Amino acid sequence: MRLLSRALAATAVLVLLAAGASPATAVTGGEPDADDHPGVALVFTYGGTGALQRCSATLISPTVLLTAAHCVSGTVGKSFVTFDPVIGNAPPVAIPHATDPAVGYTGADLAAAGALSGSSTAHPDYSGAAPVTDRADVGVIVLDAPAANIAPAELAPVGYLDQYRAPLLNRTIFEVVGYGTEVRKPDAGPQKPEPMNFPLLRRSTTSPGQKLGEQVLQLQGNPNDPRGGGGTCSGDSGGPVFLDGYLVAVSSYGFNTICRYIDGYQRTDIAVVQDWLALTTG
Repeated sequence: MRLLSRALAATAVLVLLAAGASPATAVTGGEPDADDHPGVALVFTYGGTGALQRCSATLISPTVLLTAAHCVSGTVGKSFVTFDPVIGNAPPVAIPHATDPAVGYTGADLAAAGALSGSSTAHPDYSGAAPVTDRADVGVIVLDAPAANIAPAELAPVGYLDQYRAPLLNRTIFEVVGYGTEVRKPDAGPQKPEPMNFPLLRRSTTSPGQKLGEQVLQLQGNPNDPRGGGGTCSGDSGGPVFLDGYLVAVSSYGFNTICRYIDGYQRTDIAVVQDWLALTTG
């Protein structure tokens, strides 16, 4: 099985989501989220090659968003942030250009577009080359101004998921949220389900537990599993996993291109994450 990073690199800014190395897939089998999770944001950043990357993130304080390290590691400039639940039904959509993609968004670029902006940091222990079970795939975006009228999510206490180890884990249903495309049959041509770029909106679904490690939570992402509604994939990187009202993990990796198998999530209820958050965000 091939490990897939869940960051999306797009080659066009306004049209968005031309296929990159990983397909533009997102919550599989989910439903439009509307206002159910208003603290979950869509994030765009520029990579060092000038490509636009898309991820999800969750507000955990008025000025701090939690996301995946692979969404922000090696990026340049500011991050574009929006909490709008619906971005667009068809291209083009109003995501602004950076004046110079090689240096990424500036505060002036995003202020001119009326967008929120922030500065990103990846966990220092993150390594894309490390095994998925031990790579600290978590990062933050610190907003330049507080997000107004949005309640932050609450992180689970350290060790919270340990009480859900097997066999209870396999009977536990988690909620996942993120932005991105939908895996479905195209309107024309071969009727094989594939990642569809639009509509671009926030979605949510449910997934049953599959495996719990020291850093990683894995969930069953098959929408045909009667215990849950689906899973997540590339466009949902950094998006949250909720359980009992707590944010317990962020979307990290998947094992196939149409997102109908096991999904992996970086635990946020562990000391290596929460101690770093306390140091980084105060």
